[in-house]
Amino acid sequence: MSFSDKHRSLWRGSLLPLECAALTDFSAASPLSGCKRPRHKALAQSAVWVFSLFALGACTVGPDFHKPESPQVTEWAKPAKAAASQVVNETLGERWWEVFNDPKLSALSQRALTDNLDLKLASSRLQQSRAVRQVVTADRYPTTAVGGGYARKRNSGEGLMDPSGNNGNAAFNLWDGGFSASWELDFWGRVRRETEAADATLEVAENDRRGVLLLVLADTAQNYIQLRGVQNTRAVTEQNLDVARHSLKLSQLRLADGVATDLDVAEAAAQVAAIESRLPALEQRQAQLINALSLLMGEPPQALAAELSSDAPVPQTPRQVAIGLPSQLAERRPDIREAEARLHAATASIGVAKGDFYPRITLSGNVGSQAMQLSNFGSWGSRAFGIGPQFSLPLFDGGRLRGVLNLREAQQQEAAIAYQQTVLRAWHEIDDQLSAYNASQLRRDSLAEAVRQNRVALQTAQRQYTEGVVDFVNVLTVQSALLATQEQWVESSAGVSLAAVGLYRALGGGWQSLYPLAAQR
Repeated sequence: MSFSDKHRSLWRGSLLPLECAALTDFSAASPLSGCKRPRHKALAQSAVWVFSLFALGACTVGPDFHKPESPQVTEWAKPAKAAASQVVNETLGERWWEVFNDPKLSALSQRALTDNLDLKLASSRLQQSRAVRQVVTADRYPTTAVGGGYARKRNSGEGLMDPSGNNGNAAFNLWDGGFSASWELDFWGRVRRETEAADATLEVAENDRRGVLLLVLADTAQNYIQLRGVQNTRAVTEQNLDVARHSLKLSQLRLADGVATDLDVAEAAAQVAAIESRLPALEQRQAQLINALSLLMGEPPQALAAELSSDAPVPQTPRQVAIGLPSQLAERRPDIREAEARLHAATASIGVAKGDFYPRITLSGNVGSQAMQLSNFGSWGSRAFGIGPQFSLPLFDGGRLRGVLNLREAQQQEAAIAYQQTVLRAWHEIDDQLSAYNASQLRRDSLAEAVRQNRVALQTAQRQYTEGVVDFVNVLTVQSALLATQEQWVESSAGVSLAAVGLYRALGGGWQSLYPLAAQR
């Protein structure tokens, strides 16, 4: 509950009765006219004062945090033309990379969870946030300490007098030891707001780690899919290279028979060289992707070359892709949860800034023993103690406290806008990924038909060239078209899987079942 005028009046009205009760209890001859009251009335006033302190202890200055309302999308966007694989509003699988049914991808994802250095850095930041929270929340509890010491001393003859009365000419022993405690009474809830802000900041770090985890999983899947796409493109290029070499031999044989010309042979040889020139770039791209995966696994360059250099099919998506319900998005996406936690921390910080305007009351006390002879240390006569409250209230600070409060309120406004922006960006990302997933499938299917037709065209052109019906340039043209469409088809096939990964990443799935395990390390 927030601090109100009612509590202020209760506080002010209780000061005088408490003071009077103290005088009535311990000084019956007090000259203060306001304190000449019966003892039971003074005790009643004291009880009211104590009760008011406990009531104030339940107050917390500053605004309470309420989960912000954000625009919701009731259903996912529907494509104008549906593709082969459709999205459905079923529960999103947390281990979404397993829908590709690729054991190697699953194994790499598991390795990334344990060995990725970015994830370890995020875990370290999370541990730091937990330590900071522990430091902040310690202010809620009393502070105690035990101390002791011994000193051989002599006071100055020109200053303090020696206890023995010898004007500082004699040294003496001093044995000292005791127990001390202090505790700030959090009447206005300033410490509670600090704890609330620390809890929210810890949640920011937790969701930051979740976001890193999701990013690592997505990057692992994307690099792996791209690697398989490059390997399939290389395989297609090598197949076309064999066809081009066969055409070169055919043109050389026809030249020997006097049917073909030197131009046909030169064009065939140029075609072979052109296709061969594609292979080094593909090999380089394969090495880069293997290095990227090695880095994600925390390994040196080419550490995964032996197990990933062999060709394998591009992982394919299932006929149905479960993406969950739109209403579940805010609970899944780490960036939305992080933005909400930042807003929570900023709101609590306003309460901390407002709490600095109010008095700070600290209870402190100490008990111990002090003696000049060790034999007297611990005796009843060597006892020493002190107990009492400490009170501090800011009177003039040049506007520093007001400036801090204005800063915290402006930071809360910024956090609120950032939350709205994060939610809106999330909806845009999902809508874009849904469109990309559907469009990439339509493009892949169209390119598959183009590949089939180009194969038929190449076979026809080769047969007609052998029969002398067309020139060799027709064979080269059709073969170039076939190679281009095959490469585009492989690229689009990988693009469908990459779009699925992007969709899963935009939906924010994958960390729920994995994060508790990783958070314990």
